[in-house]
Amino acid sequence: MVSFNPQALAAAVHIRLVGLGKHYRVGQQSVQALHDINLDIRRGEVFGIIGRSGAGKSSLLRSLNRLEQPSSGQVLIEGEDIVGFDRARLAGLRQRTGMIFQHFNLMASQTVGNNVGLPLRLAGIGRAEREHRVDELLQLVGLQDKRDAYPAQLSGGQKQRVGIARALVLQPDLLLCDEATSALDPQSSQAILALLRDINRRLGLTIVLITHEMEVIRDLCDRVVVLEQGRVVEQGDVWQVFGDPQHDVTRALLGTLQPAGHDVPSAQASAAILLDLHYTGASGHEPELSAIAALFGCRTHLVQGGIERIQGRALGRLRVRVETAGGGVDVLLQQARQIADRVERVGV
Repeated sequence: MVSFNPQALAAAVHIRLVGLGKHYRVGQQSVQALHDINLDIRRGEVFGIIGRSGAGKSSLLRSLNRLEQPSSGQVLIEGEDIVGFDRARLAGLRQRTGMIFQHFNLMASQTVGNNVGLPLRLAGIGRAEREHRVDELLQLVGLQDKRDAYPAQLSGGQKQRVGIARALVLQPDLLLCDEATSALDPQSSQAILALLRDINRRLGLTIVLITHEMEVIRDLCDRVVVLEQGRVVEQGDVWQVFGDPQHDVTRALLGTLQPAGHDVPSAQASAAILLDLHYTGASGHEPELSAIAALFGCRTHLVQGGIERIQGRALGRLRVRVETAGGGVDVLLQQARQIADRVERVGV
């Protein structure tokens, strides 16, 4: 008997993109939306795709269920290249692939129950089985009391929950999310993110999402890829990309998460030194203020900064003013490198 190894399963590749390209004809011109995309998406993870408008996010996501036909390269789902699938095989692929849309796409004239059950009816599933599955999914998304309501009677967050239930009703193993929270208020958005994470953990679904909201990537995703003009410019674990972004585009996108800048005191006297202590998560350093002050052995003031935890790692920056008796700057910097991943002296 072969033993079940959940760690090995989680590490297995579910989707592999090899040299994926996509171009569109616009009049007499050809516009290249995707250039030579190479990616692995692991089974059971939540994978985020971010980038500025026009970066190619939607073209990439829609290639995963062939709503967009790639112009070149391969899209391997469980080892099968779906680029050459005929209509019958595409129908089977799409039954195994749920999709959540930004604007819900619910049928206004149908009840919540009928909206959720529509894919089952189109698939020829019998009435009793349809009713059972609809009940299960409405229970899962917390809308069991809204089965007979109509979309117009629901809030935006409730409509998206209906969309999630509909996407799951055919029991897919892949869920694609197209800006699933961008039409929602912050409270509803957080609730939907929590629901998606719960679904990912309970059902073991692979979730791939595109978004322009960095908070969504931070709060939901395991790994992320950054696109710019149809090319991959950065990818990795979320803590790694957020903690130490390597590309200018990534840094610009992450700027939306940073608190507004404030005027800060400078090192007014020659005896005071301003240091930025950067925590990228790479070495597991913890920004403990008491340890920082004890290490320097002199008066140390926190000027500004912010730390957050992503995937269990401390990420962010602290700016401190250290009052030293003059000299010894190199020693001070050397000490600081014991407690932070990167140290910069400010104002020199």
